Amino acid sequence: MKLSRQTASAALAAVALAGAVSVGAADASAQPSAVRASLCNSAGAFTGSLSTGSLALGSVADPAYLCAQPGDLLDVRIGDVRATQPSLGYDEVYYKLGRYTLGKDAINKKFDDWCEANGQVKAASAAPDASLSNPASFTCEVPVGQETADSIAPMKTVVIGPGGRPYLTDGHHTLTSFYELADGGPDLHVRLRVLGNLSGLSTQDFWAEMKRNKWVWDRDVDGNPVAVDKLPAGVGLANFADDRYRSLMYFARDIGYTAGTVPFQEFYWGSWVRGTSGIDLSTWNQNDLTSYLDVVKRVTKAQTALPSGTVVEAGFTAQDLGVLAQWNDGKAEGKGEFAKLSKPYSDEKPGKLAYALEYKRGLR
Repeated sequence: MKLSRQTASAALAAVALAGAVSVGAADASAQPSAVRASLCNSAGAFTGSLSTGSLALGSVADPAYLCAQPGDLLDVRIGDVRATQPSLGYDEVYYKLGRYTLGKDAINKKFDDWCEANGQVKAASAAPDASLSNPASFTCEVPVGQETADSIAPMKTVVIGPGGRPYLTDGHHTLTSFYELADGGPDLHVRLRVLGNLSGLSTQDFWAEMKRNKWVWDRDVDGNPVAVDKLPAGVGLANFADDRYRSLMYFARDIGYTAGTVPFQEFYWGSWVRGTSGIDLSTWNQNDLTSYLDVVKRVTKAQTALPSGTVVEAGFTAQDLGVLAQWNDGKAEGKGEFAKLSKPYSDEKPGKLAYALEYKRGLR
């Protein structure tokens, strides 16, 4: 029977009285795969069987993480996740924080976003004093245990690395936004969909496999390589550099391309904008709605003008990266996604850019 997180953690803590989790104390050189095999049964459940190998206390982030299987919906404390990218598009986070704190929605958008991230589609109801830190104060459309393929598809993803540490491969902006909220923070929990469990690999082999699967973005905001041991230890704005091209591509969604085709998709497009697109961004003012919309329009027009087979970045073609066949999905400028994005904060339903800019004004 699979132990709860609390029971599993207590099992390890009890052994810690000896100063280490000693599995057959004679073998202090056990390989990670042997350690994992000694702790997890074939069904991926923590067994507490410490019969072979040796494991230093603290080298396992959480037994529930260590035993997670691909496809599992893993409950994670967001302060435990490690990053697989060195930067964020700050303006995307500012949009989310603006929507959560300055929003005009009947139900605060943060509950929708948490429910979606948790595999439960969106919020169904929320008490007047509802908070993310109290899941009993709001409900989601799909109850836990009744998830479908469609409700699971938008979930953020994680890979389990050495020591059972969870490495986030999608969701850095969403989890950072939750982290920055007063009712969020590092102790907030959300489920993540497990892409793979590589905890049996050495650190070197783990990163080699992550790179092979393109589950890591190891370039800085100028496109220079970043060593994997320099990646942020966790989420939260203070841990990341600000990549303005990544911000730009977030607001270009469904105008120039469809999101969700490959991990780090916006970074690939951002690299194209920065390096080979030929688009002049020298007059771009990230604090002005008109200027920002002009840049989004020019960039997405250039995107949709690319032949679908054009290699954009890292071997990915425009088609691989979700380029739309027509700008704004074939709709006029005053309609569709571009029209939604263009709405000012004074509108009943402000656009994403308006929320980002309104939130940033409060920071100055």
